[in-house]
Amino acid sequence: MVNAKHLATFILGAAAGVALHKYLQTEEGEKTFEDLKAKANDLKGEAEQALDKMPEYFEQLKTEGSEALKKYTPEAERLLQELLDSIKGKTPTAEAVPNDPPSQG
Repeated sequence: MVNAKHLATFILGAAAGVALHKYLQTEEGEKTFEDLKAKANDLKGEAEQALDKMPEYFEQLKTEGSEALKKYTPEAERLLQELLDSIKGKTPTAEAVPNDPPSQG
């Protein structure tokens, strides 16, 4: 069942379409349409360039990510081992203990 709101929306949409069509038939409307077309073509070109660069970008991300893993994995392993050892009640190795002065208290 069509209610009044849907009918009003349809009529307003049709009226806007007719008004836009009449506007685009004027010289100013044609200029605006050409400007929009040019901007759309520019955006299309930028999107195509971005798509062309994506494989290089993802390769760079893969390389940098693997380098970061290689760099930080040993440190993370050491920290996790210390954490597990402290949970199990083991004392950390001498390398892992910072050289803090004894507290005075």
